[in-house]
Amino acid sequence: MAQLSHVDEQGRVRMVDTGNKEITQRRAVASARILMTAETVAALREHRTPKGDPLETARLAGIMAAKRTSDLIPLCHPLPLTNVDVQATLDETGVALHAEVSTNAQTGVEMEALTAVSVAALTVYDMCKALEKGMTITDVRLESKTGGKSGDYQRS
Repeated sequence: MAQLSHVDEQGRVRMVDTGNKEITQRRAVASARILMTAETVAALREHRTPKGDPLETARLAGIMAAKRTSDLIPLCHPLPLTNVDVQATLDETGVALHAEVSTNAQTGVEMEALTAVSVAALTVYDMCKALEKGMTITDVRLESKTGGKSGDYQRS
């Protein structure tokens, strides 16, 4: 069995040393959804939410979260992000979230993109929970990634 990258010879979890890896351009895209009732969707559409604009606040929260990923996920490296774009779109069943994160670094930004959409979804929930507590955060997933030794990935 091949040596696991995040486990040392004694079986302890460790951070991977990326010091010898080549700096390359990397990009990752992630998405998530938050499902809600038609009444909650209507309140968002009509700007009748008690805490202000959930979609714009979620966008900002997602950007901030991507920048703090290494503080939240124990083995993630701090990365010099060159771009974070988070979109929150209202549709008939709730909110679709989309994050694109880029860097020029020795490791990828998949976790930053996934963290961005996760925190954005939690923000929508927080800002709308006075209207509906039964919302569902779902479909948090990596859509694509480019760069790095493992190559490109595109969700099929």
